[in-house]
Amino acid sequence: MKKISALIVLLFCVQMQSQTFVKFNGATALLLIPNIGIETSIGEKTTFSADVMASFWESFNGNNPMKFVTVTPEIRYHFKEKYNGFYAGAHIGADKYEIQKWNYWDTNKYEDGFGYRIGATVGYNLKLSDKFLLDFFVGGGWHQGFYHGYHNDGTPGRYEKAIHWNKSGEWLPYRGGVMISYKL
Repeated sequence: MKKISALIVLLFCVQMQSQTFVKFNGATALLLIPNIGIETSIGEKTTFSADVMASFWESFNGNNPMKFVTVTPEIRYHFKEKYNGFYAGAHIGADKYEIQKWNYWDTNKYEDGFGYRIGATVGYNLKLSDKFLLDFFVGGGWHQGFYHGYHNDGTPGRYEKAIHWNKSGEWLPYRGGVMISYKL
């Protein structure tokens, strides 16, 4: 009985691995911002993808910080077949950041906080072989941030006067690239 149970577990694991890809974003790697992920089959035309992207830049354009970590779990629907052709996905993700927002680029202000994202992704999978594929994708949606605003020129204290957290909600494009994917 133990041998049959072990065989069933082994076959299940092999089946799961045969439909799972590990991914690395070549586009963001060029900017020294690693983005890695995993994608696995959960249905006939659906997959579950999860990725992590991080920037460790202490300074961007002088003394403007650009540090962040994002986690993005996503459900994807493939129109043709899994891992081949066009797909659309929906996600809810979280992030932690110390960054100067785009509308503060000409100031001495930056934000230190966290947030969540709700959005969508569209993409195209190009099969290169049985083991490799390229995943071209873009995505965006609603980002809700909670942050403290500081000066990056040594001025003490916060520039905003919110009692607990300042809040900022906006529609943004925040994902994209070319994932180089390898089938386990």
